[in-house]
Amino acid sequence: MKKLKGAMIVAGMAAAALVGGSASAQDAAAGKKVFMRCIACHAVQPGAGVKMGPNLAGVAGRKAAAAPGFKYSAAMQKAKLKWDDATLDKWLTRPAAVVPGTSMAFAGLPNAADRANVIAYLKKPN
Repeated sequence: MKKLKGAMIVAGMAAAALVGGSASAQDAAAGKKVFMRCIACHAVQPGAGVKMGPNLAGVAGRKAAAAPGFKYSAAMQKAKLKWDDATLDKWLTRPAAVVPGTSMAFAGLPNAADRANVIAYLKKPN
């Protein structure tokens, strides 16, 4: 019983670290695969410019509606968000719930591991 309980604690700690935004190279690689759903609208390389959505290079830690060259919705301009791990996680869960009136037409990522991996990728896209 002690071994089972210990394994459950370790598994729970690993899950909490993943959801909390602990990023490893493996997480970023998995995030890059998930991000393939986003590349039609978003670039992640510095200097790549904007597409249908803003360039996400350097998004982690940046103020929302601050990427140069993109015309943000009025709702996003008024949101006063900072893209930390928690805000990115909420946004990736369901953007319209975070900023009602956003022009982003993306339903969200329901899987917490996918969101954590995308956040890891956005921090160090390759």
